[in-house]
Amino acid sequence: MDSPSEATSQKELVDKIYPHFRDYHPVQSALIPILQEVQAEVGYLPTSALTRVSELLELPLSHVYGVVTFYHQFRLRPKGRHMITICRGTACHVQGSLDLFNFINQELGMALPQDTSGDGLFTVQQVRCLGACGLAPVVKIDEMAYGRLDCAKMRRILRTFKGGGEAE
Repeated sequence: MDSPSEATSQKELVDKIYPHFRDYHPVQSALIPILQEVQAEVGYLPTSALTRVSELLELPLSHVYGVVTFYHQFRLRPKGRHMITICRGTACHVQGSLDLFNFINQELGMALPQDTSGDGLFTVQQVRCLGACGLAPVVKIDEMAYGRLDCAKMRRILRTFKGGGEAE
């Protein structure tokens, strides 16, 4: 939940962004661009910002949430310092990417639908394909891809990012 001062500053941010989109016709068509700008500024879409967007665009809050939860680009929670992207394409699936996904979540102490570790260090997401099928299963951490992974290799890689080892 947003603190009162965070909520105020997020509402002020929306109020600052909104005039750039006032000329959209109908103004409700500005919903996605406004959400994108708020997220670019804050890193995610806090409740207070969504409420203010709903008020300004005269849209039900349920509609705003529906758009936010439909599009994968939007986040309702802050992102971790490192983004872990797990390929769930066919080649990676056959090579055990689901087991790897479950292992990573367990290793980070996370349970679905949680996607960010409690220490704020990692956010985990699954994608349909990373385009590195020959290296299946593949995981990307930030911009670095790691292939032909198993749980032991993944544990060593995670330790590196936690500051306790060396990556392969």
